[in-house]
Amino acid sequence: MDGTDIKEIVKEKYGQAALRGKSGSCCGTADTSGSACDPITSNLYDAREVQQVPGEAFKASLGCGNPTALAKLNPGEVVLDLGSGGGIDVLLSAKRVGPTGKAYGLDMTDEMLALANENKRKAGAENAEFLKGEIEHIPLPDSSVDVIISNCVINLSADKDRVFREAFRVLRPGGRLAVSDVVTRGEVDPRIRQNILLWVGCVAGALEESEYRDKLASAGFEQVDVEPTRVYRVADAREFLTDKGLDVDALLPQVDGKFMSAFVRATKSKSAKTTEACCAPSCLG
Repeated sequence: MDGTDIKEIVKEKYGQAALRGKSGSCCGTADTSGSACDPITSNLYDAREVQQVPGEAFKASLGCGNPTALAKLNPGEVVLDLGSGGGIDVLLSAKRVGPTGKAYGLDMTDEMLALANENKRKAGAENAEFLKGEIEHIPLPDSSVDVIISNCVINLSADKDRVFREAFRVLRPGGRLAVSDVVTRGEVDPRIRQNILLWVGCVAGALEESEYRDKLASAGFEQVDVEPTRVYRVADAREFLTDKGLDVDALLPQVDGKFMSAFVRATKSKSAKTTEACCAPSCLG
């Protein structure tokens, strides 16, 4: 599949997830649809966090981690969530940075943006704003953001180098990247990646751990760290995989332990200069 095909598939998947968020079916929560829940998107937020945001934002979450809990956000900071979906991480970030701060969410899916804005209204989050756009072309000026977060979205991009360059561009000198993403360890058979899509949905494009580090460094980032937060065992997802018609015993030796959620940290040097000019409409004039 080329980049256009991937983008269209992602739009369709996340549009469906937005509708699930409105209907209350399973997506990172206890299943109400009668089928097994995805083990990667489940149990990511504690009860206190769940109570802070509208239920629809939580139910529409397709993340693989909780970047807002690990990013150490400070009052007054400007935060950008790449691929913000129903808005759960944006709304949690808005609370952490407080009224003197700002939390942006960027998403390309109309259904998710509509859901996120409705959740913003319900939460009364005046310091949150949702933007339509692609993470490869961030519609914000150079050096305008203190922290970039993302939750299992960068792996979906067909041009990750562009994503990392754009993230570097919009970060202020001294700014931080703090994202949750799926990464792999060791080689994975391409055919297995296609099958495992039925399990994860966001593994086919996952980078190998060392490649993730190298791409961030090439974009200009420093102090790159990849910290595993959850290693996936096929045995833990036996019910889910079987429900999707997969032969679990055949898959187990080929993928077990090779996929993991990780918290990826990196910084932009305080002396760094942005090398790529912003061409987004909101940056002009």
